[in-house]
Amino acid sequence: MNGDMESMPFFHISVVSQMLNLHPQTIRNYERMGLIAPSRTDGKMRLFSQKDVNKVKRIHTYTSMGVNLAGVEIIMKLLERIDEMERMMMQATGETQQQMLDNMQNLQSQVFEEMKKLGMGGSSKPPEDKI
Repeated sequence: MNGDMESMPFFHISVVSQMLNLHPQTIRNYERMGLIAPSRTDGKMRLFSQKDVNKVKRIHTYTSMGVNLAGVEIIMKLLERIDEMERMMMQATGETQQQMLDNMQNLQSQVFEEMKKLGMGGSSKPPEDKI
């Protein structure tokens, strides 16, 4: 739910401007360059989510460090690609872990069946807490 709340547009440009001590025109310039994309009301008024505010803050931090807006654009795109790759890696890792767990359970069942055939098994099913 926290992630959902972070994406909900709540703040008008004047509020964001005050929050970050930036001129509204600076924020509009970031939007014009495609660095941010706040939501719009039916009346075309900009509404910023907390994620948008964080992004504006990050952009301003980079420009304050001397990075020009073209450089900021490249940095932001690279950071987005890194985030996407991390999500993909986490998903793949989770899938791999599940496959390994499934394989271990299958092997355990096979070992148990073989032990049973040899007369070495005591109960009718393998213990679940061994994996």
